[in-house]
Parts: sequence; structure tokens; C-alpha cells
Amino acid sequence: MTAMRRGTNGTGPILRAACVSAGINAAGAQLGRVSEEVDYRLPDGVVVRIGTPGQEGAARRAVDVARWLTSAGVPVMRAVANIRQPVVVDGRAVTFWHALPQHRAGTPMEVAAALTRLHGLSPPTDLEFGQVAPFVGLDERIAAAHTMSADDKSWLRGHLAELRGRWAALPTRRPWCVVHGAAWSGNVVVAEDGSVILLDPGQLSIGPPEWDLVHAAIECASFGWITDEQYAQYCRGYGSDVMRWDGYYLLRDIREFRMATMAAQAATANSAYREQAELRLACIRGDIGPRPWSGWTALV
Repeated sequence: MTAMRRGTNGTGPILRAACVSAGINAAGAQLGRVSEEVDYRLPDGVVVRIGTPGQEGAARRAVDVARWLTSAGVPVMRAVANIRQPVVVDGRAVTFWHALPQHRAGTPMEVAAALTRLHGLSPPTDLEFGQVAPFVGLDERIAAAHTMSADDKSWLRGHLAELRGRWAALPTRRPWCVVHGAAWSGNVVVAEDGSVILLDPGQLSIGPPEWDLVHAAIECASFGWITDEQYAQYCRGYGSDVMRWDGYYLLRDIREFRMATMAAQAATANSAYREQAELRLACIRGDIGPRPWSGWTALV
């Protein structure tokens, strides 16, 4: 597989074994996104996604949820049919998806419209979503953050314990519903035919709708990725401003913490992310100054 871009993630053998099991030709695979999951793009338009160890159930649910959303008339990334998914190799679940058509990132208004539709769905009776789990995997991320000092990891553990305590007293406002869990503009894209497509369906769960709405809020207030006017359009599109809710600061802090520990995890696998991991930690620890913070960039 000489065309495969080499990296430090060590997932090439898993890719090859999974493709053999699924009856798919892995020749010419190109390494794509590297985060908690690793994506490869095959020349025939299939995306192979390799999950973290022990996540077979989550991978199977991602496929089942994507198929449910399709049946509900919601455009979503499509799992490849006629393959029993996931394929498990060395404890890592591998799933197969159709590559997206030509598309662009959704605007804040389009993301708001997609969330309005999603939050209005009735959960299926034959599919267990589970409740939103804001702290899942975070202890493991900290433990695996080998580029961070012992003091940094100790601070992260202490801050995580504080966030867990605050979550126990989360205020309520809107009824809990189906939530996406990762509703960034990059996870809501628009195809050339105007279809608004949801990505990463595996994170769907039952939770407070504000868990989704806080994404756009911190894109604006924490990172300056969208303007005040774009955020105002988002709020008008959804009909609510999560920043006016008492629980906003907790959800903001949890989201920022998750992003910081994701960068720490990525830096362990690839030293190119170390600067980003250090920046994010400094921000959430209060070393940089007030929001909005500059320098946060997507992990690609």
C-alpha cells in the first residue's frame, strides 16, 4: 500500500486486516483525520474509520443510528451496506462509510436548522441511545497524555473532579431530547444539492438540547471562529440563546476541557499537535487571559 501516507498512529495493519475481512481492497488508502478515531479514504469512495480500543458497542451504535436517521428522512453520512459492521481487529472496531459528496461547511443558520430538526425527532423504540455522558473517556485521555508533565496532569484531574461536581447540579430548562453531541459547523455540512448532512452520528444520545447549542456559543465567545452577528443569526434560527441560560458556563467549561484533553491525546500520537495541546491547557487553566482566546485550531 505504497500510496498510504505514513504517520505515527500505527493503524495501517489494522486497516489492512479489516479490509481483508470485509472483502474490500485497501490499496491506495490515504490517511485522513486523526483524532480519537482514525480515518482512511479508499480510492473507491469508501471511508474506513478505526475507533479506539474497547469501543465495539459505540461503533455498532454509530452504524445503527446512521441507518435510523436515514429512515427518518434526515440526511446523514451513510454506512456501507452488505458489510457486517463493525469489524474488530486487535480490540479496535472498524467501520466503513460512503465518502461524502462535494460539500461545504454549514453556516451557523444551517447548523441551527439541522439541530431544530434533530431535537424534534422522537427516539426510536428499538435503539438504545443512552444518556449524554460528558465525561466519558476523559480519565483515559489524561492518563495517556504522555507529553504533559505530572503537575499538568494533576491539575487536569482536579479540574475534571470539579466539573463532575458541577454537572450533578446542572440547571434544567428545556426537556431532554435526541442530541447530536458534536454539532460543530464541520460536522454539519451542505452538499451541492442543498442537502444538510449530519456527520458523526455515533455520538447521538438523550440529553439537554443545550449540550448541542453550546458549540456555536463557544465558537463565538471562546475562540472567535464566528462573528457576533453569525451567532445572533444562529440564535434566531434556533429560537434560543444558550448564553442566557444558567447552565451555560458549566457546559462551556466541559466542552473546552474535552477539546483540551483531545489535543493532549493527539500530541501523544503526533508531536505536531504538542504546541496546540499546550496552548489549550494554558487557556483553560487561566494562564492566557480572558476569552476569546486566539490560536485554537482544528485537529486534522
